[in-house]
Amino acid sequence: MGYDVSFHPISQSEMDEWYFTPLNWVKLGQEEKVLKLANRYGMEPFYAQKYFDTLRVGADTGEDELFDKSHGFYLAVIQGFFRTYYYTRGSAFSFLAEQKPEYGRYFTPWEQLTPYSFPNPAENRIVENYCSGVYLSSEQVAQLLRNMEENPQVHADLESLWSCGQLAVLKKALTVARKLGCGLLEATEVVEPNPIQPNESESYSNLYHCDRDGIFLYIDTVAQQIKDAMAINDQESK
Repeated sequence: MGYDVSFHPISQSEMDEWYFTPLNWVKLGQEEKVLKLANRYGMEPFYAQKYFDTLRVGADTGEDELFDKSHGFYLAVIQGFFRTYYYTRGSAFSFLAEQKPEYGRYFTPWEQLTPYSFPNPAENRIVENYCSGVYLSSEQVAQLLRNMEENPQVHADLESLWSCGQLAVLKKALTVARKLGCGLLEATEVVEPNPIQPNESESYSNLYHCDRDGIFLYIDTVAQQIKDAMAINDQESK
């Protein structure tokens, strides 16, 4: 699948501190509180403004908009202003759960996560571009890591989707989340790497907080695809 998927270590309390509470500040016109929070975390002015702009979009979200396409996506974006996030091309728990519904035991729905009641409907999975996906709680992160190491079937299931070295990136994201004692949120198109011209890659969040391992794998894959296509063209032209 052609999705740019990212994985964001964030706890439920950090969701509240970084998004839900500041969202109310913006609604109340208390911009100075948002800037103080950004300064406390050492956020550069450029990204502090992007952070505020993201919250402002969230504050204007209508009640009928899909939670995954609005607040869930914005949560993934704002996480990247505060700490590292991780990238894999086309691989997501949302897609794994479509193939193997039993993996739903590792996910926590939004209605159990948000500190306030939101009328927005939620799918709790990636449904299209620019969308949040599933959320694994800290306990579910730890459980999945244990099962990856102890259960060959779980490892094989994950490796079938996170192929060509990408499973190492996913495991890195899970391991960091476990070390931080937080959960892991997936989303799509928070970051959009350009494998041909990497310097033209884009992110709704802080591009420099995106771990490079998954991006390098994507670049290598595209380079090999181009090489293979050129070789086929050379053969056909003879």
